Amino acid sequence: MFNNSSNYTRIKKEFNEHEKYKRKYQNIKREIRNYVFENAAMCDQVASMQEKILIVKEERNYLLKKLQMHLNASEGDHNTVNRSSPSVDPIAGLVLKKPLSKKRSSESTDSLKSLSKGTKKSPAIKRKKVFQTIPLDITGRPKFPIKLGDLTVHSLGEVLPDRPEYHTDDLIFPVGYCSTRTYGSLKEPEKQCVYTCTVMDGGQRPRFEIVADSDLEVIGSYSLDDCHTQLLQKINRCLGVEIVSTKGKGADFFGLSHPTVHHLIQSCPGVRKCHGYIWTKFDLSRANEGLTVPELDASLSYEALLRSITFSKSHIVKQEPEDTVSTFQSLLLN
Repeated sequence: MFNNSSNYTRIKKEFNEHEKYKRKYQNIKREIRNYVFENAAMCDQVASMQEKILIVKEERNYLLKKLQMHLNASEGDHNTVNRSSPSVDPIAGLVLKKPLSKKRSSESTDSLKSLSKGTKKSPAIKRKKVFQTIPLDITGRPKFPIKLGDLTVHSLGEVLPDRPEYHTDDLIFPVGYCSTRTYGSLKEPEKQCVYTCTVMDGGQRPRFEIVADSDLEVIGSYSLDDCHTQLLQKINRCLGVEIVSTKGKGADFFGLSHPTVHHLIQSCPGVRKCHGYIWTKFDLSRANEGLTVPELDASLSYEALLRSITFSKSHIVKQEPEDTVSTFQSLLLN
């Protein structure tokens, strides 16, 4: 009897301990579930806040640009008013002319001399580039691919400000930049082909590559213009006559100098740290201003290349009858 009671108390004690640990386990499990839900909610809040921060940054940059434009315009108006408004003597009520300083008087005499000689000095003012509006996502980032006529941009890449060879005073070469352009094929220049242009990491200098979808041959060089020149030389070699000029325009062919692409690259992080790069001013296109127009350069546009090939063939056909007549006359004379 005593053994049964002791066993019963032991079993009851173990059962109570089991129930106690079971309740603790359920409480811990419930707390972990609550933490998981709370963590997910906080992640959603962080993501939404990051999107709002990006939108606010874009709005701030836009407002700063507009403010700078208005300040420049107001300063120009203020300077013109100060130059045109004469000084008035409050006592005599007479209009007085301000005496010119020695520096200004010398400048005025130099300008008069230049005008008398027929030479006009104009300051070198860098014109603003007009860029197009492109579709953006909810975070304010551009939607890819970006279609700009024959040019299509698939990726802007990454700006490397610590490498001086990856930018010039007016251009930036981001690693990973990728674009495609329609142009004449290497094997049959009269047929249309899509070329993929990329900027690769070449160590101290960027490497530029052009690959045609109809041919797996890679045209590469550490010079942007030289890469484009190789492509044009292959086109002329295939045609058997120099149809297009082999002067390279790599920045235009890759699209790096396109105002819209240049504006997007200049807005990328790290551009401010590019030593030697001169900040380019851009203006948003109004109505039809700044929209893409068909390019007339045969080294960049497929349609212009096709026109040049057609004109060259028609010119050769016109010359053939004259050549046959001259040879016939020479035979008769002999």
